[in-house]
Amino acid sequence: MVAKPAYTVPDLSGKLAVVTGGSDGIGLGLAGRLAAAGAEVVLPVRNPAKGEAAAERITAAHPGARVSTRVLDLSSLDSVEALAAALAGEGRPIHLLVNNAGIMEPPVRHETKDGFELQLGINHLGHFALVAHLLPLLRAGRARVTSQISFAADYFGMNWNDLQWRDAYKPSRAYSQSKIAQLLFAVELDRRSTTLGWGISSNASHPGITPTNLLAAQPHMGRSKDTASVKLIRRLGRAGILIQPAEDGPLPALYAATSSDARGGRLYGPGGFLHFSGAPAEQPLYKNVRKEEDARRMWELSQELVGVRFPTS
Repeated sequence: MVAKPAYTVPDLSGKLAVVTGGSDGIGLGLAGRLAAAGAEVVLPVRNPAKGEAAAERITAAHPGARVSTRVLDLSSLDSVEALAAALAGEGRPIHLLVNNAGIMEPPVRHETKDGFELQLGINHLGHFALVAHLLPLLRAGRARVTSQISFAADYFGMNWNDLQWRDAYKPSRAYSQSKIAQLLFAVELDRRSTTLGWGISSNASHPGITPTNLLAAQPHMGRSKDTASVKLIRRLGRAGILIQPAEDGPLPALYAATSSDARGGRLYGPGGFLHFSGAPAEQPLYKNVRKEEDARRMWELSQELVGVRFPTS
Protein backbone atom coordinates (compact mmCIF):
# COMPACT_ATOMS: atom_id res chain seq x y z
CA MET A 1 0.00 0.00 0.00
CA VAL A 2 1.10 3.57 -0.68
CA ALA A 3 1.94 5.55 2.47
CA LYS A 4 -0.09 8.72 2.77
CA PRO A 5 2.18 11.63 1.81
CA ALA A 6 1.82 14.95 3.59
CA TYR A 7 2.73 18.54 2.87
CA THR A 8 1.30 21.61 4.55
CA VAL A 9 1.15 24.66 2.30
CA PRO A 10 2.39 27.78 4.10
CA ASP A 11 0.23 30.86 4.50
CA LEU A 12 -0.09 32.55 1.11
CA SER A 13 -2.20 35.54 2.13
CA GLY A 14 -1.50 38.51 -0.12
CA LYS A 15 -0.01 36.35 -2.88
CA LEU A 16 -1.31 36.19 -6.45
CA ALA A 17 -1.02 32.75 -8.06
CA VAL A 18 -1.63 31.89 -11.71
CA VAL A 19 -2.23 28.23 -12.55
CA THR A 20 -2.66 27.01 -16.12
CA GLY A 21 -4.73 23.89 -16.67
CA GLY A 22 -6.57 24.47 -13.42
CA SER A 23 -10.06 23.50 -14.54
CA ASP A 24 -9.69 19.80 -13.77
CA GLY A 25 -7.35 17.05 -12.63
CA ILE A 26 -4.12 17.90 -10.88
CA GLY A 27 -4.44 21.57 -11.78
CA LEU A 28 -7.81 21.86 -10.06
CA GLY A 29 -6.47 20.21 -6.90
CA LEU A 30 -3.43 22.46 -7.00
CA ALA A 31 -5.50 25.63 -7.43
CA GLY A 32 -7.81 24.61 -4.60
CA ARG A 33 -4.97 24.12 -2.14
CA LEU A 34 -3.33 27.40 -3.08
CA ALA A 35 -6.64 29.19 -2.57
CA ALA A 36 -7.21 27.40 0.73
CA ALA A 37 -3.81 28.71 1.89
CA GLY A 38 -4.92 32.28 1.25
CA ALA A 39 -3.60 32.99 -2.24
CA GLU A 40 -5.72 34.79 -4.78
CA VAL A 41 -5.83 32.34 -7.68
CA VAL A 42 -6.24 33.12 -11.37
CA LEU A 43 -7.22 30.22 -13.63
CA PRO A 44 -6.44 30.85 -17.31
CA VAL A 45 -8.61 28.31 -19.16
CA ARG A 46 -9.52 27.39 -22.72
CA ASN A 47 -13.14 26.55 -21.85
CA PRO A 48 -14.74 29.42 -19.85
CA ALA A 49 -17.73 27.33 -18.69
CA LYS A 50 -15.44 24.61 -17.40
CA GLY A 51 -13.27 27.21 -15.72
CA GLU A 52 -16.21 28.83 -13.96
CA ALA A 53 -17.38 25.42 -12.74
CA ALA A 54 -13.89 24.78 -11.34
CA ALA A 55 -13.85 28.16 -9.59
CA GLU A 56 -17.24 27.41 -8.05
CA ARG A 57 -16.02 24.04 -6.80
CA ILE A 58 -13.05 25.69 -5.12
CA THR A 59 -15.09 28.43 -3.45
CA ALA A 60 -17.71 25.90 -2.33
CA ALA A 61 -15.00 23.80 -0.68
CA HIS A 62 -13.17 26.84 0.72
CA PRO A 63 -15.59 29.65 1.56
CA GLY A 64 -13.91 33.00 1.23
CA ALA A 65 -11.40 31.77 -1.35
CA ARG A 66 -10.65 34.25 -4.12
CA VAL A 67 -10.63 32.54 -7.51
CA SER A 68 -11.22 34.02 -10.94
CA THR A 69 -10.83 32.83 -14.51
CA ARG A 70 -9.30 34.28 -17.66
CA VAL A 71 -9.32 32.99 -21.22
CA LEU A 72 -6.19 31.20 -22.44
CA ASP A 73 -5.66 28.84 -25.35
CA LEU A 74 -2.04 27.70 -25.18
CA SER A 75 -2.27 26.46 -28.76
CA SER A 76 -2.58 30.08 -29.93
CA LEU A 77 0.22 32.60 -29.46
CA ASP A 78 -2.32 35.39 -29.99
CA SER A 79 -4.32 34.06 -27.03
CA VAL A 80 -1.18 33.86 -24.88
CA GLU A 81 -0.30 37.46 -25.71
CA ALA A 82 -3.89 38.61 -25.03
CA LEU A 83 -3.90 37.02 -21.58
CA ALA A 84 -0.56 38.60 -20.70
CA ALA A 85 -1.80 41.99 -21.90
CA ALA A 86 -4.94 41.66 -19.77
CA LEU A 87 -2.95 40.77 -16.66
CA ALA A 88 -0.47 43.56 -17.36
CA GLY A 89 -3.41 45.94 -17.59
CA GLU A 90 -4.51 44.88 -14.12
CA GLY A 91 -1.01 45.77 -12.92
CA ARG A 92 -0.71 43.27 -10.07
CA PRO A 93 2.60 41.51 -9.41
CA ILE A 94 2.47 37.73 -9.81
CA HIS A 95 4.03 35.76 -6.96
CA LEU A 96 3.43 32.19 -8.15
CA LEU A 97 3.07 30.83 -11.67
CA VAL A 98 2.49 27.13 -12.22
CA ASN A 99 2.79 26.00 -15.83
CA ASN A 100 0.59 22.97 -15.35
CA ALA A 101 -1.55 22.64 -18.50
CA GLY A 102 -0.62 19.95 -20.97
CA ILE A 103 -1.71 17.24 -23.36
CA MET A 104 -0.36 13.73 -23.78
CA GLU A 105 0.14 11.47 -26.78
CA PRO A 106 -2.59 12.23 -29.28
CA PRO A 107 -2.41 9.16 -31.55
CA VAL A 108 -2.34 11.25 -34.72
CA ARG A 109 -0.30 14.38 -35.30
CA HIS A 110 -2.05 17.72 -34.72
CA GLU A 111 -0.79 21.27 -35.05
CA THR A 112 -1.43 24.41 -33.06
CA LYS A 113 -2.92 27.50 -34.67
CA ASP A 114 0.65 28.65 -35.31
CA GLY A 115 1.76 25.43 -37.00
CA PHE A 116 3.64 23.74 -34.15
CA GLU A 117 3.29 20.06 -33.30
CA LEU A 118 0.53 20.16 -30.69
CA GLN A 119 2.40 18.68 -27.71
CA LEU A 120 5.47 20.87 -28.20
CA GLY A 121 3.22 23.87 -28.82
CA ILE A 122 1.02 23.50 -25.73
CA ASN A 123 3.33 21.86 -23.22
CA HIS A 124 6.38 23.99 -23.92
CA LEU A 125 6.12 26.82 -26.46
CA GLY A 126 2.84 28.26 -25.17
CA HIS A 127 4.22 28.38 -21.63
CA PHE A 128 7.54 29.76 -22.85
CA ALA A 129 5.74 32.65 -24.57
CA LEU A 130 3.52 33.19 -21.53
CA VAL A 131 6.49 33.57 -19.18
CA ALA A 132 8.22 35.91 -21.64
CA HIS A 133 5.17 38.16 -21.85
CA LEU A 134 4.56 38.06 -18.08
CA LEU A 135 8.18 38.64 -17.09
CA PRO A 136 7.65 42.24 -15.83
CA LEU A 137 4.83 41.06 -13.51
CA LEU A 138 6.87 38.06 -12.39
CA ARG A 139 9.86 40.26 -11.63
CA ALA A 140 7.64 42.68 -9.71
CA GLY A 141 6.40 39.80 -7.55
CA ARG A 142 9.82 38.14 -7.24
CA ALA A 143 7.89 35.11 -8.39
CA ARG A 144 8.51 31.44 -8.24
CA VAL A 145 7.75 29.72 -11.55
CA THR A 146 7.08 25.99 -11.39
CA SER A 147 6.73 23.94 -14.57
CA GLN A 148 4.84 20.67 -14.37
CA ILE A 149 6.69 18.06 -16.39
CA SER A 150 6.56 14.25 -16.46
CA PHE A 151 9.02 11.47 -15.78
CA ALA A 152 8.65 10.86 -19.53
CA ALA A 153 11.32 13.57 -19.80
CA ASP A 154 13.81 10.94 -18.62
CA TYR A 155 13.28 8.91 -21.80
CA PHE A 156 14.10 9.31 -25.49
CA GLY A 157 15.51 12.79 -26.24
CA MET A 158 15.19 15.92 -28.35
CA ASN A 159 14.47 15.38 -32.02
CA TRP A 160 16.61 18.36 -32.97
CA ASN A 161 16.42 17.67 -36.72
CA ASP A 162 12.61 17.60 -36.72
CA LEU A 163 11.25 19.34 -33.63
CA GLN A 164 7.77 19.47 -35.16
CA TRP A 165 7.65 15.74 -35.95
CA ARG A 166 6.57 16.33 -39.53
CA ASP A 167 8.27 13.08 -40.52
CA ALA A 168 7.33 9.78 -38.85
CA TYR A 169 5.30 11.19 -35.94
CA LYS A 170 5.64 9.08 -32.79
CA PRO A 171 3.20 10.12 -30.02
CA SER A 172 5.24 9.00 -27.01
CA ARG A 173 8.52 10.38 -28.31
CA ALA A 174 6.91 13.70 -29.20
CA TYR A 175 5.39 13.87 -25.71
CA SER A 176 8.75 13.09 -24.10
CA GLN A 177 10.41 15.79 -26.21
CA SER A 178 7.84 18.39 -25.16
CA LYS A 179 8.52 17.66 -21.49
CA ILE A 180 12.30 17.67 -21.98
CA ALA A 181 11.94 21.07 -23.64
CA GLN A 182 9.81 22.30 -20.74
CA LEU A 183 12.37 21.10 -18.20
CA LEU A 184 15.26 22.64 -20.16
CA PHE A 185 13.32 25.89 -20.08
CA ALA A 186 12.69 25.69 -16.33
CA VAL A 187 16.40 25.18 -15.63
CA GLU A 188 17.58 27.83 -18.08
CA LEU A 189 15.04 30.38 -16.81
CA ASP A 190 16.46 30.03 -13.31
CA ARG A 191 20.03 30.24 -14.59
CA ARG A 192 19.34 33.45 -16.53
CA SER A 193 17.39 35.01 -13.69
CA THR A 194 20.33 34.42 -11.38
CA THR A 195 22.84 35.77 -13.88
CA LEU A 196 20.81 38.79 -14.96
CA GLY A 197 19.24 39.66 -11.62
CA TRP A 198 15.60 39.17 -12.59
CA GLY A 199 14.72 38.19 -9.03
CA ILE A 200 12.57 35.16 -9.88
CA SER A 201 13.24 31.49 -9.28
CA SER A 202 12.24 28.65 -11.58
CA ASN A 203 11.99 24.94 -10.88
CA ALA A 204 10.05 21.91 -12.08
CA SER A 205 7.89 19.15 -10.66
CA HIS A 206 6.21 15.95 -11.77
CA PRO A 207 3.32 14.09 -10.16
CA GLY A 208 4.64 10.55 -10.51
CA ILE A 209 1.98 8.21 -11.84
CA THR A 210 -1.42 9.64 -11.06
CA PRO A 211 -4.88 8.82 -12.44
CA THR A 212 -5.76 11.79 -14.67
CA ASN A 213 -7.60 12.35 -17.93
CA LEU A 214 -4.44 12.80 -20.02
CA LEU A 215 -4.76 9.34 -21.57
CA ALA A 216 -8.55 9.16 -21.41
CA ALA A 217 -10.81 9.05 -24.46
CA GLN A 218 -10.64 12.29 -26.43
CA PRO A 219 -12.35 11.81 -29.81
CA HIS A 220 -11.33 15.29 -31.02
CA MET A 221 -7.69 14.16 -30.63
CA GLY A 222 -8.25 10.90 -32.47
CA ARG A 223 -8.54 8.78 -29.32
CA SER A 224 -11.97 7.15 -29.33
CA LYS A 225 -11.58 5.27 -26.05
CA ASP A 226 -9.45 5.18 -22.90
CA THR A 227 -5.99 3.72 -23.48
CA ALA A 228 -4.94 0.46 -21.89
CA SER A 229 -2.39 2.47 -19.88
CA VAL A 230 -4.96 4.69 -18.21
CA LYS A 231 -7.18 1.69 -17.44
CA LEU A 232 -4.24 -0.05 -15.75
CA ILE A 233 -3.29 3.09 -13.83
CA ARG A 234 -6.84 3.41 -12.51
CA ARG A 235 -6.92 -0.22 -11.40
CA LEU A 236 -3.57 0.06 -9.64
CA GLY A 237 -4.66 3.33 -8.06
CA ARG A 238 -7.79 1.75 -6.63
CA ALA A 239 -5.64 -1.04 -5.21
CA GLY A 240 -3.10 1.41 -3.76
CA ILE A 241 -0.22 -0.16 -5.70
CA LEU A 242 2.63 2.16 -6.86
CA ILE A 243 0.19 4.81 -8.08
CA GLN A 244 -0.11 8.25 -6.50
CA PRO A 245 -3.77 8.82 -5.51
CA ALA A 246 -5.40 11.58 -7.52
CA GLU A 247 -5.75 13.81 -4.46
CA ASP A 248 -1.99 13.59 -3.86
CA GLY A 249 -0.97 14.30 -7.46
CA PRO A 250 -0.66 18.07 -6.82
CA LEU A 251 1.75 17.66 -3.88
CA PRO A 252 5.09 17.83 -5.75
CA ALA A 253 4.01 20.97 -7.62
CA LEU A 254 2.69 22.49 -4.40
CA TYR A 255 5.99 21.79 -2.69
CA ALA A 256 8.05 23.13 -5.60
CA ALA A 257 5.92 26.28 -5.83
CA THR A 258 5.52 27.13 -2.14
CA SER A 259 8.05 25.42 0.12
CA SER A 260 10.82 27.55 1.59
CA ASP A 261 13.09 24.54 1.08
CA ALA A 262 12.41 24.23 -2.67
CA ARG A 263 15.12 25.82 -4.77
CA GLY A 264 15.46 27.15 -8.27
CA GLY A 265 16.88 24.96 -11.01
CA ARG A 266 15.78 21.77 -9.24
CA LEU A 267 13.29 18.98 -9.92
CA TYR A 268 10.73 17.75 -7.39
CA GLY A 269 8.59 14.64 -7.52
CA PRO A 270 7.22 11.90 -5.29
CA GLY A 271 9.93 10.55 -3.01
CA GLY A 272 8.83 6.93 -3.00
CA PHE A 273 9.84 3.89 -5.07
CA LEU A 274 11.00 4.97 -8.56
CA HIS A 275 9.45 8.38 -7.79
CA PHE A 276 6.04 6.96 -8.75
CA SER A 277 4.36 7.97 -5.46
CA GLY A 278 5.07 9.26 -1.99
CA ALA A 279 5.75 12.56 -0.24
CA PRO A 280 7.32 15.31 -2.38
CA ALA A 281 11.11 15.42 -2.48
CA GLU A 282 13.96 16.72 -4.59
CA GLN A 283 15.36 14.29 -7.14
CA PRO A 284 18.30 14.49 -9.54
CA LEU A 285 17.77 16.30 -12.82
CA TYR A 286 17.19 13.91 -15.68
CA LYS A 287 20.15 13.15 -17.92
CA ASN A 288 18.39 14.83 -20.87
CA VAL A 289 18.68 18.29 -19.29
CA ARG A 290 22.14 18.28 -17.73
CA LYS A 291 23.96 19.95 -20.64
CA GLU A 292 23.85 23.73 -20.48
CA GLU A 293 24.38 23.95 -24.23
CA ASP A 294 21.13 22.03 -24.80
CA ALA A 295 19.23 24.43 -22.54
CA ARG A 296 20.70 27.45 -24.33
CA ARG A 297 19.92 25.89 -27.72
CA MET A 298 16.29 25.23 -26.74
CA TRP A 299 15.96 28.75 -25.34
CA GLU A 300 17.15 30.38 -28.57
CA LEU A 301 15.03 28.10 -30.76
CA SER A 302 11.97 28.79 -28.63
CA GLN A 303 12.45 32.54 -28.91
CA GLU A 304 12.66 32.25 -32.69
CA LEU A 305 9.59 30.02 -32.90
CA VAL A 306 7.28 32.11 -30.70
CA GLY A 307 8.63 35.49 -31.84
CA VAL A 308 9.12 36.82 -28.31
CA ARG A 309 12.50 37.54 -26.80
CA PHE A 310 13.53 37.74 -23.17
CA PRO A 311 15.67 40.69 -22.09
CA THR A 312 19.43 40.20 -22.08
CA SER A 313 20.10 42.44 -19.11
